[in-house]
Amino acid sequence: QVQLVESGGGSVQPGGSLRLSCAASGRTFSSYVMGWFRQAPGKEREFVGFINRSGSSTYHVDSVKGRFTISRDNFKNTVYLQMNNVKPEDTAVYYCAADSGVAVHTTVSAYEYWGQGTQVTVSS
Repeated sequence: QVQLVESGGGSVQPGGSLRLSCAASGRTFSSYVMGWFRQAPGKEREFVGFINRSGSSTYHVDSVKGRFTISRDNFKNTVYLQMNNVKPEDTAVYYCAADSGVAVHTTVSAYEYWGQGTQVTVSS
């Protein structure tokens, strides 16, 4: 079992930057694909991107591509979401999640473990 704890959320002005962290418990962190999702008020949880087990490959949705970057440190059991040039539409609760599967990594249902979420608010 994996426990995930996000941190780093807060308020930021448009065009600013923020780095979210997600710390995982357990000794099997490197066996999970790690994903980031977000959920804005009144909307469904939305996939943002994922990183493979070794950290050698990432995928980001088009709406954040070129602005957000996912990385991981398997020695620190931590995955990161670097958010640059943020926009008001990036306002949401951000969640990290862990997936032990080998198939699709872009859906909510693919991920077994979830953090509690961290709020990101982009406003001037």
